[in-house]
Amino acid sequence: MLSRLLIQNYALIDNLNISFGKGLNMITGETGAGKSILMGALGLVLGNRAEGKQFFDEQKKCVIEGYFNLESYALSDFFSENDLDYEKETIIRREIFVDGRSRAFVNDSPVTLATLKLLGERLIDIHSQHATLQLNTEEFQLFVLDSLANNATHLEVFRKELKELRAIEKRLQDLKEQAEQANAELDYNQFLFDELEKVNPQRDEVKSLEEEQQQLEHAEEIKRSLLASTYLLCDGEQNVSNLLKEALQQIQHSAKYFPSVEELAERLQSSFIEIKDIAEEITHLEEGVILDESRLDEVNNRLSSLYTLLKKHRLDSENDLIELKDRLEEKLQIALHQDEVLEKIALERDQQSEIVLELAEVIHQNRKSVVPQVENYVQTTLAHVGMGNAQLKIDLQKMEAQKINTRGLDSVRFLFSANKGQALQPIHKVASGGELSRVMLALKSLVARSSALPTIIFDEIDTGISGEVALRVGEVMEKLAHNIQVIAISHLPQIAAKGNSHFKVYKEDKEDKTRSNIQLLDTEERILEIAQMLSGTNPGEAALQHARELLG
Repeated sequence: MLSRLLIQNYALIDNLNISFGKGLNMITGETGAGKSILMGALGLVLGNRAEGKQFFDEQKKCVIEGYFNLESYALSDFFSENDLDYEKETIIRREIFVDGRSRAFVNDSPVTLATLKLLGERLIDIHSQHATLQLNTEEFQLFVLDSLANNATHLEVFRKELKELRAIEKRLQDLKEQAEQANAELDYNQFLFDELEKVNPQRDEVKSLEEEQQQLEHAEEIKRSLLASTYLLCDGEQNVSNLLKEALQQIQHSAKYFPSVEELAERLQSSFIEIKDIAEEITHLEEGVILDESRLDEVNNRLSSLYTLLKKHRLDSENDLIELKDRLEEKLQIALHQDEVLEKIALERDQQSEIVLELAEVIHQNRKSVVPQVENYVQTTLAHVGMGNAQLKIDLQKMEAQKINTRGLDSVRFLFSANKGQALQPIHKVASGGELSRVMLALKSLVARSSALPTIIFDEIDTGISGEVALRVGEVMEKLAHNIQVIAISHLPQIAAKGNSHFKVYKEDKEDKTRSNIQLLDTEERILEIAQMLSGTNPGEAALQHARELLG
């Protein structure tokens, strides 16, 4: 529950520190006193975006803190999943800076607004006078049924399986489109593939062929150069090998008398051996160079075929041709084996569809089982708040399988009649604003009994009612507050008198500036406030006595 709300430098509020209690907390005050400012500040704590600059002092940041007692609520898993420190008294802080930036913290850990909003939805349900519009939506009507039917876990599993079904359906559709495209291009792709298959390019082949081409085209020149080299090294009359040999002999002769040249002799011996080896390798290479015109024609033709394919397909290398060939083969395989693949995925889709439909049926039956409970409770509650002839009927229908959505297979309509003899019609067509408020109060109080929400806030839900009806609405709120914390903003004394605690919002001018404040009223102050709500600023003894009677 919300135990404390601290507001600093927000709109008309300089500094407020409000402590709320269990049960029914009433907030009253004149129009424009600042009740909507309180709700705006609370909304920021719960994750709403800050719109515009609303600072009491434009030179300071705005700070809003909400203190929540979570001891009795199973929220530790949420904190763990979002990597937050769980505390029995959790503090949510929102800071808004003058430049428009804002920060949010949960127990001093920074969080995103998305995370803060998720947490806020688990802490407080705010019901304003505009929230009756929700009553007309199928989403809210199914929410009411699901809350009573304990469908939360079933819906979570259902939506996960439905998401998987949608993914399979998309994969099947994509493959169908690919198959259609492959069929349309089959003949052309087959021609391109056959052409590549005939040439059958090999990886890094072009470079090797180009080198071989150079050798074959210059074979005669290469042989001549190699033969000339061996002639100079070994075969000529004055060849390098003989000259080295003679020089070696002369050095070795002088080494007998001059030891310093022995190292030079060894080096000459090594050079002589190296020259002999080089000459032998040149001879071996020269013998391998063949004047082969037919092989040159083969290489030229092969390169021509590869160059033609590269130019045709606008590719850079033979490796790209190989990848193109593989892609074409894949397309041909899809076209040739598409029926098998599509049949396999279609079977997978049908199996997943059965799982989803079974879960949807469980959800439908759960909803169907609580329809009488919702109808009876709402009718009983409406009778208590002055609508004894009102009827609510829930038309729950199961749709065709192809219309399934994230809410299941159900369509629902809340049909309503406020008066005896009036035909049941969709609720938004026949109910007035006051009637809608009372229906919503009945539904909210029913849902609150089955939800784990710590707090519910009614923001001027009493619009359109008065007198005895207002007294009965207050009794419903009072009864609801036995189970959860209720904070209610009201203009009606009959409702305000039902509170366990009563706060008054008021404006005051101080230091040339208007401020909004709030105070917890004691018994006498409360009698005066309710008397003023009954008769005006200066209530007489009759109004004061009436206020005492309302307060019991």
